[in-house]
This record gives sequence, structure tokens and C-alpha cells, in this order.
Amino acid sequence: MTKLRSLLLVPLVLAVCAILGGIYGPQVAARQSGPNGDDQIRADLRDFARVYALVQSNYAVPLNPDHAIYDGAIPGMLRTLDPHSSFYDPSQFARMREDQSGHYYGVGMTIVLRGDRVMVQMPFEGTPAYRAGLRPGDIIYAVDGVSALGLPLDSALDRVAGMLKGPAGTTVHLQVLRTGHPKPLQFSLVRAEVHHKSVDCTYQLAPGVVYIHLSQFMETSADEIHDIIQQYGGEHHIRGLVLDLRSNPGGLLSQAVEIADQFLARGQLIVSHRGRNSPEQRYYATRGNGGADFPLVVLVNNFTASASEIVSGAIQDHDRGLIVGQTTFGKGLVQRVYTLGDDTGLALTSAHYYTPSGRLIQRPYEGLSLYDYYWARSQPPNDHREVRLTDSGRTVYGGGGITPDVKLPPVYLQEFTGEEFLGANDFQNNVLDRNAFLDFADYYLARHESVPRDWQPGDEIVQDFAKFLATQHIPYTAEDLKANAEWIKLEAGSKIITSLYGQNQGLEVLLSHDPEVQKALALLPQAEALEQHARQILAERQSARLR
Repeated sequence: MTKLRSLLLVPLVLAVCAILGGIYGPQVAARQSGPNGDDQIRADLRDFARVYALVQSNYAVPLNPDHAIYDGAIPGMLRTLDPHSSFYDPSQFARMREDQSGHYYGVGMTIVLRGDRVMVQMPFEGTPAYRAGLRPGDIIYAVDGVSALGLPLDSALDRVAGMLKGPAGTTVHLQVLRTGHPKPLQFSLVRAEVHHKSVDCTYQLAPGVVYIHLSQFMETSADEIHDIIQQYGGEHHIRGLVLDLRSNPGGLLSQAVEIADQFLARGQLIVSHRGRNSPEQRYYATRGNGGADFPLVVLVNNFTASASEIVSGAIQDHDRGLIVGQTTFGKGLVQRVYTLGDDTGLALTSAHYYTPSGRLIQRPYEGLSLYDYYWARSQPPNDHREVRLTDSGRTVYGGGGITPDVKLPPVYLQEFTGEEFLGANDFQNNVLDRNAFLDFADYYLARHESVPRDWQPGDEIVQDFAKFLATQHIPYTAEDLKANAEWIKLEAGSKIITSLYGQNQGLEVLLSHDPEVQKALALLPQAEALEQHARQILAERQSARLR
């Protein structure tokens, strides 16, 4: 079976190379003068096949074809192009399509690896997992009697996720380990269609002022935002909106265009893209906001990317609202997804995105390692970047993400970034590295059963947390507890509320104390003044042209 799969993998690589050859063929032919270029491509592919055969036959240990091709040859080839062209193996391709659609059949929760165990990260509200009482931090012990412990780390999540998914109406039996319970807890869940919303938190910051956190751009995102605005009285009745795109990695271009369309005037340019073999395409607001120019602030950070930058750039270029936070990631490459055989896919860069003023969103990546590109994220200085003007004549810069109108020092929220959570001091970092608040929520609820939705933790929670830290052998001092008391109350309260009432409620607890959100609320009058000033300037220009 391994030999057969190996034989099938080489043609797959050749098929990918053929796609690249079809795209880059004209360029190669131009350099190699006609048919000689095709001969060179064929010779290169034969060389690859010979190398692969030699490695397979003579390497010191048996060759794993999946690893050699999926993790080695194809990604290695794509990495020579740019950081975002990528190959999707069957499980990755299925996950990508599932993320874009926002629905699947299963129990409705995200899972993550914690050490060598699979842990429940978050049950989605209203799903079988949520209704059954599964909580963040639960360790999956067994699924339908099959142990979920000790699985290979590189496949544990895919295996458990596969066991949890299945046709609607079928039952899956779970055993989970939970802090404070000596034996595994038993759950029987009836699978259903799960709709994973891209808006994971929304509430009123003040009367008539709506806060929306959009986690990604999927097929339902524009409808979700439209429905939320209607829920609060519609575009002509809300007094302001804070759109939180922090750590939003992007997603579907169509949804970015539809969301920007809800805020801009009809006919305004939203984004354009063009490439060597991709004619320019321009996307305009086709419906527009109908004159509902309520104050708008968009929160961004270093993890805001792609479709999020399209929306942020369009709002900034048209002076429709204030962009607040940190300079965005700078991903402005258009990926065309090719479906290959064997349920695999290839995302290949075909063009670049440009904001309405003509700014290139993509930041430089030539000569950078993947680590430096993704994590160092150095932005070019403004004097080396292209200069453009907004509708009202404000200076903005291209070629390095979207620079905010109001810069703020970064605030890291673990729920939003999904990355390592950074605290303000050694005590906080140590507590967060150990995921202590997640376990503490179970520890606390095992002793108190429940708290009301509007519960505000007091000083006693700090002492309870200290007792918990001692049971986990996490070091602390009395000074640590005193200096971090308010932080402990906030983080512990958020995790406990999340466990009982869902992610939206838990995030609301955190966000009500988030300094960036509070700053955004305070900046709404400035955002309104900016939009009104731009409208006045455009009106004066129009009047001058008519004279």
C-alpha cells in the first residue's frame, strides 16, 4: 500500500509543477526561446523524479512518502515564491473549506493540544457540546470507547476531530477529564449541523453604541454584521460602531467587499487587484450605506491581515472612520485556490491587493526567513514607502500594511490571537504559560457550582486563586497577589463566566476592561468629525468643478 501511494504521489507533484509551469511557462519561454523552455521544464521534472526514486531506494531508513512530498518537496518549492503560496493536504484542505463555509456536522466545539492531550478549547453556544455542559479545559479521554490519550502529536487533533464529526442525528459518546472530578465524566451527544459564526462577541458599549468583534471573513460574515446592526435599530438609529478586527487573519474577499459596502457610499471603490497574468479587477460599493454615516472606529493590531486590511484600508482611504491600534500585518497577496486530485489543494499567489488610493497592502518579504516574516514583522520606515492621499488629502503609506490613524501600545488577548499570551510581568507570564485560569475555572466551579451572569468577583477570588496555585505548585508571593489582584479578578472572572455562559459573555467581561476598546469608544466623536470634514471637502471640490 505504501509503494502504491508513493507511486501516486510523484504524479501529484508533477501535476502541481504543471500548474506552476502553466502560470510561469510564458515567462520561462521568453527567457528560453520557445520550445527549448518546455524542454527545460520537462528535464527539470525528470530530474526531480529521479532524485525521488534514488532517495526512496537508498535512504538509510524507510521513506515516508507523505512526509517527503506533502511536508517537503511541494512546500519547499512554494516557499521559493512567497510566504503565502501553500499546499493543502486532504485534512488541511477540508479544514480550509469548512472554515470558509462556517458550518459542518458534529458536536460544535474547538479542540487544541495541551501537552500530549486533546483539550476542549471552546464549545460554540447553542451546539450539542454547549448544551451538554462541556467546558473549556475539559480533556477528551475517549470517544465512543476509543482512547484519545497517547495519540501521535502530529495527528491527534485530526483523529479526534474526525471521530467527533459525523452525520446529523447520530450519537457520539464522550468521556472527559475535568479538574475536581476523580473519574471521567460521561456525555452522550447527538450530532447536528453546526454553524460557527464569525462574530464571536457583540454588545452595547454605551446606549446606541455597538461593539462587534469579527474573528474571520467567512461566507456568513457580511450577513452577521448586517443582522447585528438591525438588531440594534438599524443603520440610521445606532449612534456609533466599534468594529474590532484585531487578530483577524482574513478570509473571503467577497465578504470583505460586502462588509465594506455596508459602511461606504454607493459607487466608492473598495479594493482592486492585479497581477502579471491577472487583469486588474476593481470592486465598488454597489448598495452603499444609504447615507447612514454613523461614527465608526476600527480596531487593528499586528495580527490583522488580508481581508481585514482590505476593509481597514477602504475605510481609511475614504475617511469614513478612524483606524486605531497597531500597524497591521501587511498581507496583500491574492491567492487563487486550485483543487487537485486526492482532495488536495494549492493556494497560489496570482495578484496583489491595492487600497482605493492605490496603496499596495503587502509588505516586503524578499530575503526574509519565514520566522522573520511571520514573527519579527518589521515594517519598512515611512520614508521608504509609497505615499498616497485619502479623499480629504490626508497622507497614508503603502507597502507595509495599514498604519493606524491613532497608534496605541499593544494589548494581547489570548482569546483573540490564539498565540502565546503575554503578560505584563513575570508572575503573569508564569500563570499564563501554565494555563492556570482555565484550570482554576473548573477548580472554582467544582466548589461553587455556579455564579450569576452579572457576577463580579471580589477579593475572595484572589485568595481562592492563591490556594489553587499552591495545589499546582506554581510559585507566587504575597506581593505578586497584591500587585496583580485586579488582573486576577478580571481573568478568573472571564474564564468562569465563559465556562458557564459561553464565549460571548466571557469576552464581554474582558472587553469591558480592555483599554483599547475604551479608547475606541472615546474616539467616536473624532471619527465623526473626520467623516464630516471629508464630506465637506468633497462637496467643495464638486462645487468647484461645476463652476
